[in-house]
Amino acid sequence: MPKINAATVAEHRARQREALVLAAIEILVNEGAAAVTPAAVGARAGLARSSVYQYFDSSAALLATVVEEAFRRSDEALARAMADATGPVERAEAYFRESLRLGAEGAHRPAAALMGADLPPDCRARLIELHLRQVAPFRASVEEIGVPDPELTADLIAGMLHSALSAVERGAPLETVTRRSLELVHRCLSTAG
Repeated sequence: MPKINAATVAEHRARQREALVLAAIEILVNEGAAAVTPAAVGARAGLARSSVYQYFDSSAALLATVVEEAFRRSDEALARAMADATGPVERAEAYFRESLRLGAEGAHRPAAALMGADLPPDCRARLIELHLRQVAPFRASVEEIGVPDPELTADLIAGMLHSALSAVERGAPLETVTRRSLELVHRCLSTAG
């Protein structure tokens, strides 16, 4: 019988699954989607390939789980950041600030790696669906502010977010990029009416 490294079998299985997901994310980010195979993920997590199949039946299932997990964790962090904001401008700024913080931690790397990968159509559709769901609270805040052409404004601010993330990845200090970006975002959002 395999050795259980937790108080219960359920906890052991949850830890094993988490180790596999983290290994899959690491491989995805460093080597690309094609490298995410049950054998590679098992080896990275220190488990036999046959053990991986107890949790995931294919590479596609691993990638689908990575997609779901990456967005779930980011969605939770974004929701927490926006929860204390008192109005739509503050919610939009909190979303932007938290997105930058998450990006600096590398939270966007799995989704970015998957966007450039050759994914099955259903996995690509789910990735787009999750992305749209993730930006919906930000878009709603921008619309609530009452700026002209809120959809375009939200898209342009999202472009600024991508540029800010690139600056952080190139070594610019997160605090400096966040402060300057939020100054610009505030200007964009204060032109309501």
